[in-house]
This record gives sequence, structure tokens and C-alpha cells, in this order.
Amino acid sequence: MTPLATFLKQKRKQLNFTQEELAEKAGVALTVIRKIEQGKDNLSLSKVNTVLQLFGHTVGPINTKNETSNY
Repeated sequence: MTPLATFLKQKRKQLNFTQEELAEKAGVALTVIRKIEQGKDNLSLSKVNTVLQLFGHTVGPINTKNETSNY
């Protein structure tokens, strides 16, 4: 399980929310919550941030290229 999936699932369970309840509270589709908790890698960053904002967090892109390389 990815750190994001683990974080969201733990937070949701702390609130005693179902996936459906969390989706409704965040204003996203149920499939968004399911994809995050399943660790899918084809997620919309804006949708993920919409959910994470409920918990005071956001994520952003990570540069995985060597910063000294020429593009």
C-alpha cells in the first residue's frame, strides 16, 4: 500500500467514515476515494488534493530527474 493510500484510509477510519461518506464530504466521486486507497497511479492531482485538504494536506509533483541534467 502506498503512503498516500495508507494515510487516507487511516484518516477515514479515524473519522468512522465509509468511503461513500468521505467522497460526499470531499465533494468527489466515490471512485476517486477508491482509487486513492487502492494505490492507483493514474490519479488526478487536483482530485487528490481536494480530498487531502479535508485533513490540512496537499501534494504536488515531484521532480525525479537529476537537477544537473540538461533537458
